Amino acid sequence: MTELIPVKVAALSLSNMGFVILLRSPGDKRAVPVFIGAPEAQAIAIQIEKVEVPRPLTHDLFKNVLDCFECRLKRAIISRLEQNTFYAVLVLERDGVETEVDSRPSDAIALALRCGAPILLARQVMDQAGIIVPEGEGGGKKKAEEPAAPLSPVEQLKQRLEQAVGSERYEEAARLRDEIRRLERPHGHN
Repeated sequence: MTELIPVKVAALSLSNMGFVILLRSPGDKRAVPVFIGAPEAQAIAIQIEKVEVPRPLTHDLFKNVLDCFECRLKRAIISRLEQNTFYAVLVLERDGVETEVDSRPSDAIALALRCGAPILLARQVMDQAGIIVPEGEGGGKKKAEEPAAPLSPVEQLKQRLEQAVGSERYEEAARLRDEIRRLERPHGHN
């Protein structure tokens, strides 16, 4: 069985490539950036900020339908990452029977926030997509600018990754993370 870790929405921001949500697990310095569409970003922001809307939005409607049918969202799981696409499932429970429903992560998060359901992330997704994001602004100590020995290409990329995250350039950080993984992967292995 896949190990699942609880995550919270640590940040929702707009980058030059669109909206990005950062999912962070307590006690882990890493966060997973997930790029999402504007409507989903709005739905998440409205719920986080507790904005009252005069009419139900799509995720509010879905929650109301679940309530009408006495169905409960038990958890939202970001289950896997394949070819830079995140996948999620909603685990619904009705009359003691659980059912999994395929979902986009952004919709799963928006609905989980409305239902008060936990958001879980597969450990392998954190290992694949997690980037180190400093707590608060500034991010703590910086590495020395001139190390004693020349940096390898991977070490150089890791420094650029830290700088991109520190400057909230998450799309660049994701690209750098993928390049580091490609270089660190043993040839012939997944």
